Amino acid sequence: MCGIVGVISKQPVNQLIYDALLLLQHRGQDAAGIVTMLDTKYHMHKARGMVRDVFRTRNMRGLPGSVGLGQTRYPTAGNAYSEEEAQPFYVNAPYGIVLVHNGNLTNAQALKQELFDIDRRHINTESDTEVLINVLAHELELSARDLPLTPEAIFKAVSGVHRRIRGSYAVITLIAGHGLLAFRDPYGIRPLSMSEVQGADGAREVMVASESVAIEGTGHRVARDVAPGEAVFIDLDGNVHAQQCAANPRLFPCMFEFVYLARPDSVMDGISVYQARLNMGETLAQRLISTMPPSEIDVVIPIPESSRPSAMQLAQKIGKPYREGFVKNRYVGRTFIMPGQEVRQKSVRQKLNAIELEFKGRNVLLVDDSIVRGNTSREIVQMAREAGAKKVYLASAAPPVRFPNVYGIDMPTREELVAYGRTSEEVRQYIGADALIYQDVDAMKRVVKALNPKIDGFEASCFDGVYITGDISAADFEALETQRRAQPAEEEGPDRSRLALQGAEDRS
Repeated sequence: MCGIVGVISKQPVNQLIYDALLLLQHRGQDAAGIVTMLDTKYHMHKARGMVRDVFRTRNMRGLPGSVGLGQTRYPTAGNAYSEEEAQPFYVNAPYGIVLVHNGNLTNAQALKQELFDIDRRHINTESDTEVLINVLAHELELSARDLPLTPEAIFKAVSGVHRRIRGSYAVITLIAGHGLLAFRDPYGIRPLSMSEVQGADGAREVMVASESVAIEGTGHRVARDVAPGEAVFIDLDGNVHAQQCAANPRLFPCMFEFVYLARPDSVMDGISVYQARLNMGETLAQRLISTMPPSEIDVVIPIPESSRPSAMQLAQKIGKPYREGFVKNRYVGRTFIMPGQEVRQKSVRQKLNAIELEFKGRNVLLVDDSIVRGNTSREIVQMAREAGAKKVYLASAAPPVRFPNVYGIDMPTREELVAYGRTSEEVRQYIGADALIYQDVDAMKRVVKALNPKIDGFEASCFDGVYITGDISAADFEALETQRRAQPAEEEGPDRSRLALQGAEDRS
């Protein structure tokens, strides 16, 4: 996952984009970048690190212009630690294009060869975003041979992109001297919202971003979501042109956005993330009641941060007190892998600390948003026991994660997933809990879909093994896992996207 934003205004946009990226920091913390356009010249700054560290006053001064875009990067393809793979990406022909991308192309390797053999375009990095921008550039070349560049020609190019690429992609791009283009994959896997504001002077300001919180948090009002397969082109005067560019668009947003990735105060595809998590807590409570007597539970405690709404709703449903039993250290930075389980355990305990008062002598139900590798869950269960809990039960607001994700979420290999090839009882034994209660897949889908019946379904492949783009094979899994094993390990262990992110407090 990544966070992306684009703005067209009549005022300087560097500060607005910076503020929006801070609100999207939870979507990626490996790198950040901003590009602005003044006349037809691009001004760009990008680097590895958090938004607040990448951009200093001198960098902001070097970003003039009333049009721009930005990205916070969470790498799931390519070299995670390469400075040159930070976004935005740029190609100078045709017109001069810069692009930011949230998602993951599943046919990037085939496209790379196709670009070289047929389109005569060279890809210099392992990033699928460089592949995407070159495919778009080539399609623009084919559809718009003459100036001026029209919205119709742009939409024709996006249609060509949809025909060629597979996977998940929410894209924002600038075309020098023409305007801003945003589009979304035909399944709407990755989110994209937009706002339109008209000032007292008649000037229009249009903003596109990954989550509604980036729009609302900068003083704008969300107008709508970009539809699956739709392209939206905003010219330099702020006029909005939109067209459906996919042959058979269907709305299948990523379920993991609602489980964990997105901030709870965001609304995506008409669904409140917070309400979705409350609903998951209710169905989890029903699952728990069918599994064990609630009378055996003394207190419900969330594992910070994303599980809080589900834990609160579960506690209310079963009539048990909800308590905060763990305090999170928000100021622990990255934890780098060191050999030995002792070091891994220490890193978890630096980030979380148990409040003994809430555990001592009690049967405790811990609620987490999901369980991926299980190492962190095992350590937290042990922390609860050491704090004096008589029994420790664990409930997951998400179903078992049994399959890899290929659409832009950094999941471990199959062998590293604790639920892969194991029964729930075997997972319980591994984690060391006295009971383990998982969310039901169908119930989860049902209660989230109820918040917007117009949704066709959900991309929930890590739970149900269904890859909706229909192009994923066993060979693809092997290639993906081989690539992952070959990369140097930087982040500490199990749930990289949970405990290692400094910005997780933005979700609370």
